[in-house]
Amino acid sequence: MKVFAALLALAAVLAAGLAFAAGRTAKPVVLIERPGQCVEATEVMRRDHMKLLLHQRDRTVRDGIRTKPQSLAGCVDCHASRKTGSVLGEQGFCQSCHAYAGVRLDCWECHTPKARAQAAGAKP
Repeated sequence: MKVFAALLALAAVLAAGLAFAAGRTAKPVVLIERPGQCVEATEVMRRDHMKLLLHQRDRTVRDGIRTKPQSLAGCVDCHASRKTGSVLGEQGFCQSCHAYAGVRLDCWECHTPKARAQAAGAKP
């Protein structure tokens, strides 16, 4: 009888764990279609990419200095989907993480989310 009770308790715990896991939010899909060396390490980019982009923006807008290392266009060129040519969309590089984190993407109000070749009309 004790063995049956223990098995029943174990089954209840496992069922509760599975139900909890099924209700969790799925992690974002991060497809890197043009793998290679990014301008910074992955951990740095995950944590500080907005700081890098804002710093680059300030240098460009306020000081007139245009460089490529952390430019938004450079990020889009490398991370845009080969299929859509964009970083937006259900599995878009930017949109998938920002939707997961609940962060609004306002970059695209002024900038294009498409790679430069795609934005110019070339096929991805």
